[in-house]
Amino acid sequence: MNRFWAICATASACASLATASAAQDVFTLSSPEIVNGGTLPAALTCTRDGGYGVSPPLTWSGVPDGTESFAVIMHHYPRGAVAGRDAPSQYWLLWNIPADTRELERANPTSIGDEGADKDERHTGYTPPCSPSGSAHEYTITVFALDAPLSRLPQYDDTSVDWKVLTAALADKVIASAHISFEN
Repeated sequence: MNRFWAICATASACASLATASAAQDVFTLSSPEIVNGGTLPAALTCTRDGGYGVSPPLTWSGVPDGTESFAVIMHHYPRGAVAGRDAPSQYWLLWNIPADTRELERANPTSIGDEGADKDERHTGYTPPCSPSGSAHEYTITVFALDAPLSRLPQYDDTSVDWKVLTAALADKVIASAHISFEN
């Protein structure tokens, strides 16, 4: 399955995202600490597993013309969930990233952008992967180049912004998307 569809809760909510994503193939996302398709470095796992519990550093390039802002989503589908039918577990929801941004440092120390609900929807911000012992999960981080700011969303961190709210706000605004995946 195309990983793009794996981020969408429903096909109708993401139809416009697919068109924009397919039109752009030079927009890339990478991380100096994560190898696409590899295993999450121990330092980036949850504190229970000996990590620092902070967001990974990300860089993107090949930004398409007309980009006015960016959004980032990190997610994974738990056992039994089906991409395209079920909403995934959300680990990081970030929007209102300025158009001139090309990287997020480890732990996002300068608080670039606004953050939505964490995995448990009790706080805002990043949730570090903390997979059950002996069971690896695949996680995907996607950056979206947008043709306008997400004006329907708050201009501050807000737990009311979850997966469905953010993906609905992205509709008709995505110029291109790029992703990396890893296991933990």
